[in-house]
Amino acid sequence: MTGIDQSRLNVGTRGIFRDVNPVMATASKVIILAFVLAGVVAPETVGEIFGWVQTWINDNLAWYYILSIAIFIFFVVFLIFSPYGSIRLGKDTDRPEFSNFSWFSMLFGAGMGIGLLFWSVSEPLYHVQNAPFLEEGTANSMEGAGTAMQVTFLHWGLHGWAVYVIVGMALAYFSYRKGLPLTIRAALYPILGKRIYGTWGHVADLLAVFGTVFGVATTLGLGAGQIQAGLNHLFGVPMDAWVKYVLIMVISCVATLSAVSGVGRGIKMLSELNMWLSILLITVFVVVGPTVFLLGFFITNVGDYVTNVIPMGLWVDPNPESGWQGTWTIFYWGWWIAWAPFVGMFIARVSRGRTIREFAVGVLVVPTLITFFWMAIFGGTALWQEFEENGGIIDAVNEDIARPLFLVIDNFGLGVLGSVLAFIALVLIITYFVTSSDSGTLVVTTLISMGKEEPPAGYRVFWGLGEGAVAAVLLASGGLAALQTASLAAGLPFSIIMFIMMWGLMKALAAERAVAAPPGPAGPSVAPTHEATGEPGATPRDDPGHPSGEPDGARAEEPERVTVSDRAGD
Repeated sequence: MTGIDQSRLNVGTRGIFRDVNPVMATASKVIILAFVLAGVVAPETVGEIFGWVQTWINDNLAWYYILSIAIFIFFVVFLIFSPYGSIRLGKDTDRPEFSNFSWFSMLFGAGMGIGLLFWSVSEPLYHVQNAPFLEEGTANSMEGAGTAMQVTFLHWGLHGWAVYVIVGMALAYFSYRKGLPLTIRAALYPILGKRIYGTWGHVADLLAVFGTVFGVATTLGLGAGQIQAGLNHLFGVPMDAWVKYVLIMVISCVATLSAVSGVGRGIKMLSELNMWLSILLITVFVVVGPTVFLLGFFITNVGDYVTNVIPMGLWVDPNPESGWQGTWTIFYWGWWIAWAPFVGMFIARVSRGRTIREFAVGVLVVPTLITFFWMAIFGGTALWQEFEENGGIIDAVNEDIARPLFLVIDNFGLGVLGSVLAFIALVLIITYFVTSSDSGTLVVTTLISMGKEEPPAGYRVFWGLGEGAVAAVLLASGGLAALQTASLAAGLPFSIIMFIMMWGLMKALAAERAVAAPPGPAGPSVAPTHEATGEPGATPRDDPGHPSGEPDGARAEEPERVTVSDRAGD
């Protein structure tokens, strides 16, 4: 076999299964349609099931999520300092397609989106009230602001980005260096061999589809609420529930049209617009807000985070019934893992040609620092307004978590300019909404088409609208609590796949390094032979079936379209 074994992909050539794998297409549709139908027919029952799932996970598996994320970070740090760090994600002659600036910008876009806009103001104001790490007497005061920001950094920092590093690195390595399809199953090849094209491979990719759909739906549900709050703030649009559902479906339709068009230029323009609007928004916050306090707040909390990240990251609440850790930390770890196939695939597409060390450091550190700066500026402004100017931000957070961002902007007292700034924030939320939904659709359809870069348009329509439908059902079945439970439930099975991906990646890296090891002093006097065929001059690198081999010939198709997704993670 050379490169991708097309005969084993089992991709249809005509009819409704043209260019997709029939098993993947059918199974994924049945799962999602069954969920949407159940949510429409019996939303209360679905809500009760979600409540039971969330309680069970928080009571019994909090330790598992905490330990898993810690292991993921350790694994990434190990790869950075290991000899494997010099291995390239692609051929040895490949070099990065994008400049460092462009690459870092896209990494930032992958992680900075609706989720960050939603939580950057609200989350620190929640934590300053009742986070378990607060010293006695510091709650609801500026003395507790630093602790609140450190907890926020914990949820948006190295822990989450380590998840993306593992999935993105494994996808890039096995696709661009080994010539396997750009799917989750490819990372399981060193363990399962050609069985990745069968049942076990389908299971791995279906779990990735499940995680992507529910992870994106969680973000869309949060984003719809904030868009509604912005429309209410600017134009008096009512805060009725039906408005939120209409927003989800309208913007999902726009994102679906973008996904179907196949025109990368439109999404590229939206992504660039996101970046420039983000820079404009944060610049205004720094200049108009308490500048000196904000800059010092950022630096101080980065230092405190470095000091406290290990004990905070390994802390397991001895009293899970308190609900804090389940509502926050465990929710975030599930959300990051659920988004891992989505963001990991995007990061893999834009990282071909970089070394493992370069990839790991770039994805782990740079987006984390940018996210910390964003959080410190937005969250720090809200904390300052609350405790130094009686801004009423805590009351707003407790009343409606989607409104505080617009209240902070209103508290600047900029008049018409403030309305313009609020409108810019609203546009930014909408554009991130569109790009995340569009990119999520492409990732799902890429998985069911076995790595095909331009999946069938009909499937893009189905999944684009399907993600919106899932978000609407989740909101109808329990609002924010249902959204949180969806991430927890989606992240749990995929976390197991991640451990197997790590095992497969290490097995392949170790085999490749063993082949590349220099000969002893005596050295071979003849050309090496292929260990399986005995052909002179051939090495395991010529056989993609060998865990260390790189295909000699056909390779995974070059990505034709790169979209900057966002988190939401995220």
